[in-house]
Amino acid sequence: MSLAGGVCPVAVMRSRFSREFYLTILAVLVVGAIGLAVLSVLGRPPSDLLYIPRPARLTPEIELLREYIRIDTSNPPGNELAGAEFLARELREAGIEAEIIESAPGRANLHARIPGRRRGEGLLLLHHIDVVPAGPEGWTVPPFAADVKRNMVWGRGALDMKSIGIAHLVAFTELARSGRVPERDLVLLATADEEAGGHLGMGWLIRNRPDVIEGVRYAITEGGITETIANRINYFGIEVGSMLSITLTARSDRREELEHLRIDLEPWFHVSRPERFLPGVLEYFESVAAHRTEMPELIADVPAAVDKGLFWKLHAKYRDLTGTSVAAGSIRQAAGGGFEMIVVIRHLPDEEPARPLAWFHRRFAREGVELEVRSTMEPAPFSSTSTPFFEEIERAVTATYGEVAVGPIVMRDITTDSRYLRSRGLDSYGFWPFPVDFFQTLGIHGHDERIRLDWFMEGVEMTRRLVEAWCLPPAPSGAP
Repeated sequence: MSLAGGVCPVAVMRSRFSREFYLTILAVLVVGAIGLAVLSVLGRPPSDLLYIPRPARLTPEIELLREYIRIDTSNPPGNELAGAEFLARELREAGIEAEIIESAPGRANLHARIPGRRRGEGLLLLHHIDVVPAGPEGWTVPPFAADVKRNMVWGRGALDMKSIGIAHLVAFTELARSGRVPERDLVLLATADEEAGGHLGMGWLIRNRPDVIEGVRYAITEGGITETIANRINYFGIEVGSMLSITLTARSDRREELEHLRIDLEPWFHVSRPERFLPGVLEYFESVAAHRTEMPELIADVPAAVDKGLFWKLHAKYRDLTGTSVAAGSIRQAAGGGFEMIVVIRHLPDEEPARPLAWFHRRFAREGVELEVRSTMEPAPFSSTSTPFFEEIERAVTATYGEVAVGPIVMRDITTDSRYLRSRGLDSYGFWPFPVDFFQTLGIHGHDERIRLDWFMEGVEMTRRLVEAWCLPPAPSGAP
């Protein structure tokens, strides 16, 4: 049957449905926009839309963290002395005398040691006192107020890394108060200047006070990643190494010269063809692949992906762990006239900086551009995952968080004080004892840095457990 000269009833229904559907979608978008605007006015981060906070319970450990955050150790200028004095006071109350070591006026490091029965297997608890600067703009609460809101403590250093420092301090003082002689040395070290490269902190101590790490075999510090999905840890990543970097300043009287240099550098912003596969990198790929949804089969066997011509499909964060790449900042006017641009060369951690430097000059040197080397890094081999202490970390993680996958992480763009220790033969592990979700990580070096109180306390407990397992001898058989 046909309806000549008429309109199909189905078409009318579709037309009405389409109008109603799009009006509904428009209404949802408008309401959503209003809701986000209201939340913005209230100062609540978008991640909190997914978070139902538990009631806050302020423990002595949390109060210590709040007090530490309130000490402004922004670098520059640093002023770590105030933070070191705070730590020294807490140590004295536990009966421990700590040494404050100034590498320059006001640039302080703190060192304390509990001697053990055996030498050469000591554990170093390492954190840095300084934090990156935090202006008041963009923060929900003042950055050094350490306010507690929604079961979280907010402030610069809440994650990077005064929370880890307090976990170390608590584990250290509790071991001292126990009165038991540890089996192995336990060393607490809080350093200056890490956020600016560690030259007045760990770098200075290694050169001028190597005794602070004498007898140390292992270290834990920042750098780990606890990948958290729906409030559960998916992968507990222990940082075992990172790409190293060389920082250059390129200068020219003409802006165009630097623009041309930047264009020449662009093909090298990411690795397009691997140079070498370090065993530690391959171990990381294989370990993390099972916890990736994007091309896990390629990540699990990157050499095979290269053989199949599929290396290009991998994310740059994996490709860049296999060779030399560069990064270039924006072009700006130089203080003394002309123009300048910061260039960073990332290279494999077992290389002396002379090789990538020579490669860069050979490929990119040009008339009219002056290249000044601002900083280089010594070779820093990967820390091994086949050590008794790494096994102890795995046991502490599973005892705290259940059957969680524990494995290595290799960093592309981030370096820590671990590199100074690795260059001296120590196994140093980036160990973040707390669950931290993606949204909270955005606060690191950004606005609204914060840590959940319940997660912080879980991390404090795990750090206690790890230190006790490594340092304290087992109780004698038959002891009460």
